[in-house]
Amino acid sequence: QVQLVESGGGLVQAGGSLRLSCAASERTFSNYAIGWFRQAPGTEREFVASISWNGDMPHYAEVVQGRFTISRDNAKNTVYLQMNSLKPEDTAVYYCAAVMKGGIEYNYWGQGTQVTVSS
Repeated sequence: QVQLVESGGGLVQAGGSLRLSCAASERTFSNYAIGWFRQAPGTEREFVASISWNGDMPHYAEVVQGRFTISRDNAKNTVYLQMNSLKPEDTAVYYCAAVMKGGIEYNYWGQGTQVTVSS
């Protein structure tokens, strides 16, 4: 079972940057695709970005395309989400999740990290 721990959240002014990290406990981490999701108060959780097991298929939600970059370092069992040009509407709890190669649903979730962007 994969355990995921997010870090890197915080308070930043609009236009600023943050880098989130998602560290996994699983030594076969490279067998998992990883996704980032976010949930703001009163809203449903939404997809932000994902990356395949080998890192060559990043996908982004349209609202973050061109501002966020997802990457992974399998040697460190870590996936990153670099967030630039942050906007107040990016304020949310950010979660990372894992799905095994060939799987459909994200089975494993972290506890989330809060990102707050002030105007």
